[in-house]
Order: sequence, then structure tokens, then C-alpha cells
Amino acid sequence: MVREISSGGVVIRHRDGSWWIAAIELPSGAPAAAPSPGQRAVSPKAKAVLCLPKGLIDPGEKPLEAALREVREETGITARPIIKLGDSKYTYVRSWGDGERVFKIVSFYLLRYESGRIDNIADAMRVEVARALWVRLEDAPKLLAYRGEKEMARKALEYVKSHPDL
Repeated sequence: MVREISSGGVVIRHRDGSWWIAAIELPSGAPAAAPSPGQRAVSPKAKAVLCLPKGLIDPGEKPLEAALREVREETGITARPIIKLGDSKYTYVRSWGDGERVFKIVSFYLLRYESGRIDNIADAMRVEVARALWVRLEDAPKLLAYRGEKEMARKALEYVKSHPDL
């Protein structure tokens, strides 16, 4: 079994009296990169699949650096770290290439929005991201597609509720 180590960000922003997070929508018909067990692959007729920005850690890169880079590349925004939320671990079978089984670990960081305009991403990134958008943090656990990411959104919500000085 192949191992993949990735990193991602839960970017929060307080606006209009609510907390929001940055999410990405996968392109219609694109294979879901890493569905959780029990999740179906994306089909052309499927509804929008919302995920958190994440990706593989480059050689020599630290997990937090990868999370910040992936957020910037996939959403167009920059953020600063607050705390590591946790790791999501699962297995999946690649629906492309070799069809190999993969054990994946994704480290997620809670990040605070700093600058940039959401969805201001390079055209080349549109292969991976149909669009980036702000989603209400309280709605994110229902809207995100994958179990591990839903859990990270719940942890982010708990964190902001227990840290009113944010």
C-alpha cells in the first residue's frame, strides 16, 4: 500500500458577525482525490463537492508550510497559523493511473485570513479547483464532502467558540 502525506488549512474569517471558512469546489466530473470510506466518486451529474484546501507536502517542506502554500494556490488568499487542528487518516483506491490502494494522512491547521481575494487563482489551478468560496463555519460540517474534513470544521467551530478573544 502506498502512503501519502498531505497538509491543509481551515482558514477562518470573521465578517458580518459570523465566522466563515474558505472552501474549494472540485471541478464537475473530476475524480475526488481522496474520498473517505463510504463516499462515492464524483460523477458529471453529481452535486458540487466542497472540500478544504489541501495537498501533498513537497520534499523539504514542513507540513505547516505546505498548508499555507496549498491555501494560497487553491483559494487565492493568504493566512497566518493559529493552531494545528489534527490529522485525518484514511485509505482510498486511486481512480486514476495505477489504481493503487493508498493510506493517506492529512494534517490540518487552523489559519486566520490575512489578505487576498477568494477564488483569485491561476488558470492552471482550475483543473483541481472549480472555484473557491467562503462558507459559514457553522454550516461547514454539513456542506463539506468528506468525514475527516467535517470533523476539522467542527474542531474549528469549537475553537472559535472557546476563544472569544480571536
